[in-house]
Amino acid sequence: MRKVFFLSDFGLADPYVGIVKAVMEGIAPGISIVDLAHEVPPQDVRRAAYGLYESVPFLPKGSVVLAVVDPGVGSARRAVVVVGERFYVAPDNGLLSLAFMRDPPKAAYLIDEQAFTQMPSATFHARDVFGPAAARLALGVDPSRFGQPIELEELVRLPVTFEQGLHGEILTFDRFGNAITNLMGPLPEPVEFALVAGRTLPFARTYGDVYPGEPVVYLGSAGLVEIAVREGNAREALGLVEGMEVVLYRRQSGGAP
Repeated sequence: MRKVFFLSDFGLADPYVGIVKAVMEGIAPGISIVDLAHEVPPQDVRRAAYGLYESVPFLPKGSVVLAVVDPGVGSARRAVVVVGERFYVAPDNGLLSLAFMRDPPKAAYLIDEQAFTQMPSATFHARDVFGPAAARLALGVDPSRFGQPIELEELVRLPVTFEQGLHGEILTFDRFGNAITNLMGPLPEPVEFALVAGRTLPFARTYGDVYPGEPVVYLGSAGLVEIAVREGNAREALGLVEGMEVVLYRRQSGGAP
């Protein structure tokens, strides 16, 4: 049986995650479900998309990824199964965009919501549609049985690009307040500083290269440039927001660009 990796914004204070798992267990007894994350900020598709980008290289090929961050639940947005090196079950709202950069899609199918329950809830498709689809994929059901095929170009993608250069922007934040940018390593030239929010910040290898409470810019574990405050929260301390410009540079006689 295929293993399922489950990401959502449901949190753990309510029973939603447990209910979805119980439904999957009822369909596929003994199913193995790994929790990727459930504390994604509510409705934050961009943050969830980054979480998948960071996770995908470590998920076994052939496994099932169940991702539910779904502000449009009950609307005309589509429920889809996407096939790459892994099987993805998610709303078609851009949530899978960044995962596609590491696991390009080969095929995609609509999920016929009526195939799982005659009256799916308008507000809990994770229980009534996505979870059951993921469980059936775990059992080995062919994804083409879920519904009509979709052209890959029709899948919704977030307006996010990754740049292997020196000019970029803040993509999102993690729970520590570290800013994740869209600048991808390896960088095209040696860098000593970053210009962010009107501040010049040092570029270093890791947090320990600066004193506690000081900001630092570095190449993070996902291969993207990040901004942190050692033992602090960069988002709060530096007043950072998504979309803010980030410029990397190496000091020359003329100073910063």
